[in-house]
Amino acid sequence: MKKIIAAFDGLKFSEATLGYSVELAIRGKSVVAGVFLEDFLYHSFNLFDMVGSRGISQTKLHHLLKKTRRRVNNRLSHSKTPAINELSTTVHQDKSFAITDLLKESVYADLIIIGANETLNHFKQEKPTPFVKELLAGAQSPVLVVPPVHQPIERVVVLYDGHPSSVYALKMFTYLFPWTTKYPVEIVYVNERKLALLPEGDMVGEYARCHFEEPVITQLTGEPEDTLVAHLKKAAPGTVIVMGAYSRGAVSRMFNSSMANKLMEALDLPLFIAHSK
Repeated sequence: MKKIIAAFDGLKFSEATLGYSVELAIRGKSVVAGVFLEDFLYHSFNLFDMVGSRGISQTKLHHLLKKTRRRVNNRLSHSKTPAINELSTTVHQDKSFAITDLLKESVYADLIIIGANETLNHFKQEKPTPFVKELLAGAQSPVLVVPPVHQPIERVVVLYDGHPSSVYALKMFTYLFPWTTKYPVEIVYVNERKLALLPEGDMVGEYARCHFEEPVITQLTGEPEDTLVAHLKKAAPGTVIVMGAYSRGAVSRMFNSSMANKLMEALDLPLFIAHSK
C-alpha cells in the first residue's frame, strides 16, 4: 500500500482517524494524504449569525468565514504531530461538495480511512451516517471505517459467503496489509440451514493459508445479521472486520449495505470494505 487518504471533517477533527492512519502508514511505509473536507454549505456558524439590523450583513459574513478558516487551519496544525512528521505526508483542502471531492480522491488512492461518525454537517446522526453510506456506495478504493477510539489492529475476521465479492475483499486486504500474515485470522461463514457445507471450502482454505499462517474457519447457523453481530460482539479489541460488496445488487445477505450498516451501528471495530464494480 502506497497511498492512504485520511478523511477529516474540517471543523471536527477525528483523533481516531489520525491514529489509524499513522499506524497503517508506518507499517506499510505509505504516504498519508490528509484530506480536510470543507463543503461550501458547511461552516462553523448558522444563518442567524449573518443577520444584522438591515438583513444579511456582508461584513458579518466576511468575519464568520474568516473564523471558519481559522478553525480549519488550527485543525491542520493540530494534525502535524511528531508521529505524522516522521511519515511522508501531504494535505488537501477540498472546498466544494465534500462527498464529490472525496469520491474523486478515492480514484487516486489505495485506501480511504474515515470515522463512522463523520457527518459533514452540524447535526448529530446515528452511525453509519448518510455521508459515510454515500462514500461506501461510490468509492473507487477500499474504505476502512473506524470507530471513535483508535485501537491498534492485532487480529482479523473475514466475512465469507462463497461469492467472488467476499474473496475480492479478502484479496484486497492481503494486498494492502501484508504484515498481517502472522496475525490471528478467523474466516466466518453463516447459513440459516444447519449442517450447510462451506461453499468452495477447500479453495478458500487453501487461499487463506497462502496469506496467513494459521487461519481458522468458523461456521455459524442462524439469521446472518443477528448471528454475525452476536458473534462479533465477542471479538477482542484490536480486531478488524473484512467484508465485500456494499451495494444494492449484492448477491448475498452477508454482503449488502444493510449488513454493513448493522455492523457499523452495533460494533466499535474498524470495518474494511472493498467491492468490485
